[in-house]
Amino acid sequence: MARIWIGVDDTDSPRGGCTTWVLTEIVRLARARRIDLLGEPRLVRLNPNVPWKTRGNAALAARFGHGRGAASVVGEIDGAPVRSYRRGTPLRGAEAASLVDAAWDRVRSLAEPARRTNPALVASSRPLPPALYWSAVQEVVPVGERVAALRSRGVDGRTRGSRRGLIGASAAIAWPGRRATWELIAYRPADRWGTPRSVDAESVRRAQQQEPSLFLCHDPRTRRLLVAPHSPCPILYGLRSTTPDAPARARRIVRSEPVDRWMVFRTNQGTGDHLRPRSAGSIDPYRSAIVRGTIASTPTPGTGGHVRFEVVDATLARLPCIVFEPTKTLPRVARSLVVGDRVRVWGSRGRDGGLRLEGLAIERLARRTETAKPVCSECRRPGRSLGTRRGFECPRCGRRWPPEAARTVRRAPGVSVGTYHPTPSARRHLAVLAPEGRTVRA
Repeated sequence: MARIWIGVDDTDSPRGGCTTWVLTEIVRLARARRIDLLGEPRLVRLNPNVPWKTRGNAALAARFGHGRGAASVVGEIDGAPVRSYRRGTPLRGAEAASLVDAAWDRVRSLAEPARRTNPALVASSRPLPPALYWSAVQEVVPVGERVAALRSRGVDGRTRGSRRGLIGASAAIAWPGRRATWELIAYRPADRWGTPRSVDAESVRRAQQQEPSLFLCHDPRTRRLLVAPHSPCPILYGLRSTTPDAPARARRIVRSEPVDRWMVFRTNQGTGDHLRPRSAGSIDPYRSAIVRGTIASTPTPGTGGHVRFEVVDATLARLPCIVFEPTKTLPRVARSLVVGDRVRVWGSRGRDGGLRLEGLAIERLARRTETAKPVCSECRRPGRSLGTRRGFECPRCGRRWPPEAARTVRRAPGVSVGTYHPTPSARRHLAVLAPEGRTVRA
């Protein structure tokens, strides 16, 4: 007899599908068998850098048994509330086996239309070690390594096609869940999938005003609505919050087309779990990192508004960094940095060696002013130094200036010690939550 964990992954593709919707179908199957949801269903984002990630880069998990005691409503399916129990008694062996078989049949049938998916299901009567989560969100996990880890624990893992989905499905079960946010996802009727969505933007802004724990609902800088996806998936909108009850209250405020079903998930979104402190020279491809160091090169603007610079850390390793223009707030901050500024940067590495920044903190400014060389009025070239207290010389015509000819230039105003985040529409699901004021700063 056991309470059973079921985790699923890799049922969606760019052409459609949605693993969160698949989990609502598993909850629906369980309810038809008089099996209850124990605890909150989970939506767990994985390493955002791996090139083979699914469209949503999320795995799902839920725990089932026979509920006892107090229950809370965490969703609605087929017009009836979905109740979650804090405690429960185990399922009989036949009950658990029947639910897992039915769930796997449903996963395969729902993944089939997309054809480019490799669905996986993991079923376990016990919690899985948190290390299986941390490796999936921070590292690149070899498939064979995860298969061996599950087999050694006698875990039931089912796959079709590639077995990579076992990594995410097991990670969703293994997630400790102590640092969490919540998301209510509302779904469309099947006959509307693939058609334009109708969600009233003003009602979403009003919901966020009334429920200030909601986050990433809209971007005041770009005026983009962030709750509704743009893919042909079943999701109508998602309301994210730092508290568990606010999304359900906010749902009553949001005006939209008809909602077929909804569910509140406990998530690792906004936790920054993908980030870990690393030295500048130890960031392997497809990993994320937090690096402390000093600005080692003058930031250089590039095409499209991107900005590049280098940071040197305590090991004297140099780390190329790039800030992309769509982050909006970060390029201006980056352009204002000078050599010697003390910073903390965080972001992700792709195949190349550069760190693509998700945010930065200025910990200490090197100086408020800097000395600029005199410029030749004839050649329009800056003079070169002749040495300490020896003045300057034009490298073209040979004109000379005394040391006093150097000009004092103040650094760009508006940037000070503090933490800077991208504008909301440029933030990743896992990105560390930021105070609303800072997301639009600079």
